Amino acid sequence: MIAQINPGTLINNRYLIEKILGQGGFGRTYLAFDTQRFGEACVLKEFVPATTKEEIIRKSRELFEREAKVLHQIEHPQIPKFLACLTENQRLFIVQEYIDGKTYSQILSERLSGKGRPFSETEARAWLLDMLPVLEYIHERKIIHRDISLDNVMLPQKQSKPVLIDFGVVKEKLTQVLSAQSPHQYSLQGSVVGKIGYSPPEQLRLGHCYPSSDIYALAVSALVLLTGKMPYLLIDNSLKWQWRSYVKISDSFARILEKMLAESPTERYQSAKEVLVELNNNQSPLLLGGIVSSQLPTTIQIHAHTSQEQEKQSEINNNLHTQTPVSIEPEFLEFVGRELTSFIGPFASVLVKHTLKQSPNIEQKEFIEALAEAIPDAQRAQDFRNRIQLPVEPKSQKLQSSINSQIPIGNSPAISNPEFLEHCRRELTNFVGPFASVILKDTLNQHPNLTPKQLIETLVAEIPNEQKAQKFKERFDQ
Repeated sequence: MIAQINPGTLINNRYLIEKILGQGGFGRTYLAFDTQRFGEACVLKEFVPATTKEEIIRKSRELFEREAKVLHQIEHPQIPKFLACLTENQRLFIVQEYIDGKTYSQILSERLSGKGRPFSETEARAWLLDMLPVLEYIHERKIIHRDISLDNVMLPQKQSKPVLIDFGVVKEKLTQVLSAQSPHQYSLQGSVVGKIGYSPPEQLRLGHCYPSSDIYALAVSALVLLTGKMPYLLIDNSLKWQWRSYVKISDSFARILEKMLAESPTERYQSAKEVLVELNNNQSPLLLGGIVSSQLPTTIQIHAHTSQEQEKQSEINNNLHTQTPVSIEPEFLEFVGRELTSFIGPFASVLVKHTLKQSPNIEQKEFIEALAEAIPDAQRAQDFRNRIQLPVEPKSQKLQSSINSQIPIGNSPAISNPEFLEHCRRELTNFVGPFASVILKDTLNQHPNLTPKQLIETLVAEIPNEQKAQKFKERFDQ
């Protein structure tokens, strides 16, 4: 086995090794700095054949370079850029963009260790809506990932969409060469790329991969997010999936997941596009009924899928027509819904419908400002205002009066202090994101006579993470 590269080593007279990031059966991954690009961080993936035979090394290099050209053609914002392939002293490397963030395996683990909950149906749907266009993109180019799992999907620190990493194409081709050259050393199972539990039967048993194989692995990943349990805990002794008892989700969403998980490849969805259409046509009761759940997505999840805007817009427009307020023209409402979708994805319909339900006679300026406030990023919120091209005054006195009027304080409730309610909204926003105002309004609509103490206790119960809930409560105990 070729020795590990020490930190400080310069590869190809260009890439300075900083540290090892990981090691597996196919080789090692290093964090490096590109000295010819002002020290820009990158990832060096070294594939280490467990042999020194020159014939195997030669064939590996040829195949490696050919497959690297395929990967180099991928240009997608949710896939790390493929920068280079190189060889040095019989070592094989590919160079890729470095993603500074956490894997979804780490994100889920941190949520559960903090006594929080697994992903809600809303969050899992949004995650799938973000991931499926990535599969659609690579499958259209005849590329199959082969190794989808929560360890190979990352959330970058400065982005809101997941990124798919660690394609198994090169690894599979490399092991095929090794298997052909050393049949006694490399069995069929050894040449299969994928993870037990995540990969479908045809991939693990036969080494066969189809677009539906990636769809299967993506569904397993969604199950782990929903249940907080590893795949092997969701399969019984007869290797059948038994996950429904661990999670409460809508029947329509469950049917989609079950079809993605079908044992036979031909019984699954045959393309990511099919799954996207099905998800958009079968919204959960949360989205269709205008009900606000206690597990609404946070800022990370709210920038949901935006590449399916056209298909989604038809449904949004149909929903908006049924709730058009007197003061807003239907054409303008459709335009606003379309623009908002481009900023926050399918959750635009939730925000629009809820805003209209709370204030059916809201004026245009106040309507736009209320929607803009739900966009987490201030710059994007301003861009949304600019796209609508209305001279909206931020937080005007009239708007504040409107916000206060939406909080039911007129029927002798115990809470009649607008300043206290606004303080509650601001504090809650720090813990659950822009939907804090929605949760607050719904709480007061259902329980208009709460005392301040009872209101805080009720809002505490709406925060999924126990530690965050306690911190929120402490803000009012002082």
